Amino acid sequence: MTTFASSPRIAHSVLRLLLRPPIRYHGLSGSILRFGSVSNVERKDEINEVKPRSVTVHAAYQFLQAGHHYLDVRTSDEFRAGHPSGAINVPYMFRTEAGRTKNAKFLEEVSSRFEKDNKILIGCQSGKRSLMAAADLQSAGYTDVIDVAGGYSAWKENGLPSTM
Repeated sequence: MTTFASSPRIAHSVLRLLLRPPIRYHGLSGSILRFGSVSNVERKDEINEVKPRSVTVHAAYQFLQAGHHYLDVRTSDEFRAGHPSGAINVPYMFRTEAGRTKNAKFLEEVSSRFEKDNKILIGCQSGKRSLMAAADLQSAGYTDVIDVAGGYSAWKENGLPSTM
């Protein structure tokens, strides 16, 4: 007889939750269940740091199929070289001689294309810019933004549909 406590599947799920690193999210604590996944949060009243939820490229593809929008925050050149099918490009940063500079009109450009309650997947090349962009959008009042972990590199590596 298999009991609740002895189920390997449940034990594995609990272990994953316990080992998952905590994230700071507007002074909340504990775990939050949202859209079928659990995110751990840690209480930090003195810090108002937002860390958006991230999903794998396979989960992102499923969300895209379910009607989420895909916001690609890479440069226009990167976007033209290939992007997830149906993606909309609003660069989060621009390349300059000194490196990269943040797009000062990023929030304005996003707000001209999306409502604050739209379901938005945010991706870049590797997952760094998209995480920053997602945090900025959450801070600006966007309520349903999800970072695509691994970005377009992981998207291509996993053979998901792309447009050139």
